[in-house]
Parts: sequence; structure tokens; C-alpha cells
Amino acid sequence: MRIQTDFRKPLVFGLWLVTFLFTSMAIAQTSYTLNGTISDKSNGETLFGASVFLKGTTIGVVTNEYGFYSITAPEGDYTLNISYVGFSEVNQEITLDSNQKLDFEISEFSTELEEVVVTADEPERAILRKPEMSVAKMNIATVKQMPVVLGEVDILKSLQMLPGVTNNGEGTGGFHVRGGAGDQNLVLLDEAIIYNTSHMFGFFSVFNADAIKDVKLYKGGIPARFGGRVSSVLDVRQKDGNSKRFAATGGIGIISSRIAVEGPLFKEKGSFLLAGRRSYADILLKAAGEDNSVSFYDLNLKANYNLDQNNKLFLSGYFGRDAFELGESFSSSYGNSTGNLRWNHIFNERLFSNLSAVVSKYDYDLGITAAEFDWVSSISNYNLKYDLKYYFSNNFKLDFGASSIYYDFDPGQIKPTSETSAVNPMTLDRKKALESGLYVNAEHKLTDKLTTQYGLRYSAFSRLGGQAMVDYANNQPVVYNPVLGIYERGIPVGETNYEKGDAIKRFGNLEPRVSLAYQFNEVSSFKAGFSRVAQYIHLLSNTASATPLDVWTPSGKYVAPQLSNQYAIGYFRNFKDMVYSMEVEAYYKNTDNRIDYIDGSDLIGQNTIETEILNGESRAYGLEVLLRKNEGKFTGWIAYTLSKSEQRTPGGNAGGLGINDGEWYNTPYDRTHDISISGAYKLNDKWSFGTNLVFQTGRPVTYPNEQYEYEGISVASYAPRNSDRLPAYHRLDLSVNYKPNRKPEKRFKGEWVLGIYNAYNRKNAASISFGQNFETGANEATRTAIFGIVPSLTYNFKF
Repeated sequence: MRIQTDFRKPLVFGLWLVTFLFTSMAIAQTSYTLNGTISDKSNGETLFGASVFLKGTTIGVVTNEYGFYSITAPEGDYTLNISYVGFSEVNQEITLDSNQKLDFEISEFSTELEEVVVTADEPERAILRKPEMSVAKMNIATVKQMPVVLGEVDILKSLQMLPGVTNNGEGTGGFHVRGGAGDQNLVLLDEAIIYNTSHMFGFFSVFNADAIKDVKLYKGGIPARFGGRVSSVLDVRQKDGNSKRFAATGGIGIISSRIAVEGPLFKEKGSFLLAGRRSYADILLKAAGEDNSVSFYDLNLKANYNLDQNNKLFLSGYFGRDAFELGESFSSSYGNSTGNLRWNHIFNERLFSNLSAVVSKYDYDLGITAAEFDWVSSISNYNLKYDLKYYFSNNFKLDFGASSIYYDFDPGQIKPTSETSAVNPMTLDRKKALESGLYVNAEHKLTDKLTTQYGLRYSAFSRLGGQAMVDYANNQPVVYNPVLGIYERGIPVGETNYEKGDAIKRFGNLEPRVSLAYQFNEVSSFKAGFSRVAQYIHLLSNTASATPLDVWTPSGKYVAPQLSNQYAIGYFRNFKDMVYSMEVEAYYKNTDNRIDYIDGSDLIGQNTIETEILNGESRAYGLEVLLRKNEGKFTGWIAYTLSKSEQRTPGGNAGGLGINDGEWYNTPYDRTHDISISGAYKLNDKWSFGTNLVFQTGRPVTYPNEQYEYEGISVASYAPRNSDRLPAYHRLDLSVNYKPNRKPEKRFKGEWVLGIYNAYNRKNAASISFGQNFETGANEATRTAIFGIVPSLTYNFKF
């Protein structure tokens, strides 16, 4: 069966878009447009989210990811106001009598001022007006003030202090958003997909804060330009590099050290960034005579070049790797590598475009000496995307574009490690797929009080051929055995060979997105949003632990794509002239075709993964509250989430009642209560302090609830799935920052950071296992905790 794509829907969609665009351009010729870029005067970095307004009017915009703005107004004299948190405001008189291009460089506040940087990246009034729903934006300066484990600044752990975001316990990787799984988060680093966000099995994240410029998390209300994940989008942007002078930033800690260098290229027509980080726990362990070893490194690089005032090229990449050895019995190596070549082009004062060619790969190597095998696997993707933004007027902006991702899933090879090994060599079937998307999204200011954002994405997915697929009796890869009361693998009855160029299975989905913001007055607003998202690839893992065994599989003949609908409403308010702010959101999310694993499933080296899973549905709902103090010597926030996350997996055509008798059960990411308190206090120019306090309801688990003996063997019987919980998780983190005396004119600046993770030495349970004491015969529960109190000392510097 050859690939036959129905182009009618995308073609009609494209014709409508072109017609609308040119009609809009014709109508808009009665006004004049001012455009340009906003950047940091000290280093040339463009500023994402800077506010550009005409004073005395309601006309204003914020800069895009590349610092570009476009603002249209009737002919006349205006005062142009430019503001960005932590920077001095710029006010400039302009006469708008023609289309103009004006670039601005703005300066940071003087370090002698008593003010503390506001934690929000956009002025609060702009946040009230914007129709963005369920969006969290982190200031890198704020991230660096927060105490984290082992003294390493960590973006992901900082995000987990916000409402609706959590991890799965200590020693686990990734993050979970509004009750979703880790594989339901689309993580982008300079537009490249990151498949594993963890170093050292979750102790660190892959993001080196010295190399990062902007972090934005979409928990809901995902814009139409993003697709492929049903829970959230984490959009991380690297620094462009200092185009004014050479500079360096770094830090020396007890576990790892890092350095980032940046500077101008081609006589300030471009710039570069090179950042590296390396742990040395393996060196310390070997010096102590230990056989075990654990280490990681990563490398960030980026360069850009201005071809002319309307064209700019970017080249960026990331390379990271972990290695772990447990004596001579176990070894593992895994990592991400990405690359992105981008071209920014300004067609005219209203139309901005970005063309990107992106490659991303995640691979791992697992060796188990006792089992005498090595397992090597990977997932790669190649992405071509074209995004455009048209500023029709101050009341109407249009985003549109297209993308196509080619996937290469290599479940890998299992190879014996010796000639006498009992393990037979096995090469698992390679899988290939193509995912494409076409989107349009509008931001429309209907009245002075009401602004909407609405869009539509059409996604198409093809599971490609080039392999044989097993056929099962009654087309059922999983069947229910009523005698034993368990699910078993289906009965193979043959194979169907699919040639290269064939489509094993095709899918297509329309994904509408809409949100609105109604501003009651200058200090409060109401927002609501709806988004539908399709996800076509799935992470296979039936353990909550952080492991490198990230086996991804595409949707296809037996695995349907996940389809999610999310609804959200919220109330936003500022107090005391924006010194304080409050955000309250409620959400409901349901997802179809969420896979789960039958009891006793085996995912290791499994070539027919469809025999281990059943399709079900999930739902999550909750209430989030965020209270901030944005200004003054003391800043911080209190975040509270009340939520529920459940899944139901009926037997369906496989027969039987399904997992957990077809009843709803808690997902591993369910947290009834989640409270996070984060604060920073600046005593003076030398001393500052930070603290985190976290409380979470324990993670759902399944415990044995009884046992019986059969032919002298003790057999455990288990409670319903995830009906029990680990004990509540809580901890207190503290940090002290000391900046020695230094003369303002000196370029070299240093600081000492003392951190205490888990200050009161709480032994939080990572797991509880059950067994029998062979000496007494009594049943025992063993509680495993990863961290107690962990002090750290780091020296940071820059020049």
C-alpha cells in the first residue's frame, strides 16, 4: 500500500490563509508601521518579551523570540516606551509619518540601586491583557537564586516549584505537568527535541543555566505552532552570545564544574557561545577506592551572523552524555545530541519569518554482566519547519507555518558479551514514521477589554513500511485468559510484509486552540482556554524510576495516537501597584488512547510491544493558586495545587474487564496536594538568601494486602492498582550567597554560594519494598531513601 496523502484539507486551508493575508495587507495601507529589535546594551542579546508601547494609547506589543517587534499606528507624534524587567525604561519621541525601522539597546539597572529584580519577565499589566493561558515563564536570574541539590543551578527543579508541575520523587528524571506523564511533555532546546532531560538519573537536568536565555512552559493553552505532545511544551532558548566583547561565566562545585565563554565574531556582525559542564564524581569515587562510577558532561554551542539588516543566520547545538557503572556487573551510557540551522528573514515591516532545519538524537547503551548482554538503542528525528508572523495591525497578529518530522526508531540490538553467553543475538525491528503539521494562529484584540487567541493545526502521521508486521488471531495482540484471569499475548498467525514507501497506518487530526482574556480593570482579568492536541509517539516504560531505557514507539497498526482536550479558566489580579500578584486557574484534561501495561509485562528486548499493552483513557483536573511578591528586598511566591489524575483501561476487544477491573485508578503522577514556597531576600550588595519549602502528597503505589501459601511457597496478593501511597514528601532547602567587595570598574566578579538541600534531614521514601525475614519468618517492609541532608559549596565567577 503506497502512501497516498489527501492534500485537499491542507490545500483549502492554505488557499484561505493566502487570501486572508493579502486581503489584510491591502486594507492595512492607511497606517504606518514601526519595527525593529530590542537588545541588551551590554552584550547585544535580543530580549524576548520586552514591551513596546505608545504612551497615551492602548497600542503596544511584546517582542518575539528573536527580539523583533512591529507596531502600527495612525500618522502623528508619539512617545515610544520600551520596558523589560530588570532594565531601565526607554522613552523616545517619534514622528510616525512613514514606515520606519528602529532598533533599541537598553541597559540593566545600576547595581547600586536598592531594587531587586522582579520575578516576572513581563510587566504585570501586559500579562493581564495577553490571552495566553496556563503559561509559566522563568527568569534565569530568579533560577540562580534558588537552592537546589548538590549546589547545581537547575531549571527543571525551579519549574517544579510552580503550581501544576512536579517530579516523581527524588532520583527520578523529567517532570510532570497537570497529572500528565513525562513523555507527554514536548521539551525543546533551540527548537530541537530533547528526549531525556536528566543527568545522573534525575539528580541534574540537561540545561546549563549559564547557556540559557529564556524558559517558557506552556501547561495548557498550547499555541497552534506546537504539536506532538498532549501535556505541555517547555520552550528553552540558548543565549546568542555576547556581540560586544569577550566574556566568561562559570562555577566550581563539589560534584561538577562549568564554564561558558562568549564573544563577537566577524567584526561584531555575529557572536558565539560555547558552554561546557563536567561532573567528577567518578574521579572522586575511584580515588576513594570504589568500583562504582557515575559521571556526565554536556556541551552547548551557538553562533549567529547578520547577513544584512533583514537576514540573520543561527547555528546551535547541544551534546550531552552520562556514564554509569556498578562494579563489573552493570554499565550504562546514554545522551542527547542536537543541531539546528536557522534563518531569520524580515520580508517587510510587518512580516517576520524563521526557517529551521533541526536534527535530534537520543541513544543509550546498557550492559548487564550477569545476563551477559549489551543493548544499544536510539531514536532520531529530522525536522524542517517554517514559521511566519504577520503584524496586520496592533489589534490583529497572525502566526502561520508548516513543519515535517521524519522519525527513525531503532529499538536496537541485544548482543552477547562473550562466546559462551546463553543470550542469543537479537536485532529488533527498526521503525520509521513521518509527522507533518500545518497551522494558523491569530491574536485578536476585539475591544479594549477583550483579547482572544484562536488557531487551528492540522497534523498528519504515517507509520512507514520497510519491515514485517506480525498478524494475530482475531487481530488481537493481547487476549484475556478467563481460566487464569490474566491477559496474555495474542496468537501469531503470520506476517505481513510492508515495503519501503508503503504506509502501514495513516492518521490525521484537526487540533483547534482558543483562549481569551477579559480585563475587568487595570488590576484584574479573567481568562479561559481550550486546546486539542494529538500525540503520535509513545514512551514505553512500566517503572517510575529514572532509567536510560527510553524506548519510544510510533503509533501504527495496533497503537493509536493519544488525543487530549484541555479546558481551563483563570482569574488574575495585581495588588498595591503590582508589588503583589495572584493567579488562580482551574483545569480539566481528558486523554484518549493512553497506553498502560498488563500485569507482568516485559518491555526488555521486546519486538512485539503491542502484546504488552492495552489502550485506555486518562483524565486530570485541579485548581492552581500562585501568590507572588514581585518587588522589594524580599521576593518570592507561594504555589498550591489541588489535583487528581486517573486512568481507566478496559479490556475492550481483548476481553475481560481490563486493568484494575476496568475501574478508574490513580496514575503514578497523581498528587492530591502540592505546596511550594520559594523566597529570596537581598540583605545588601554582599549578602542574599534563598529558601524552598516543598510538601507533596505521596506517590501512588501498589502494595501487597495479603498472602497465602501454595505448595509451601508464600504468594503475595496485591491491592488494586495504585490504591496505596508512599508517605508524604516534604523538605526545606536553604542557600546563602556572598559577594566579596569588588570595585565596580573591575570586570572579574565572583560569589560564594552555600546550599543546604533537605535542611532538616527528612528521609523521604523513594520506594517501599516488601519481603520476608528468613531468620524470623516475619514479613517486613523496607523503606529506601535517596537523600538526607546535602550541603554544598560553589564558587561562581564571571568576567
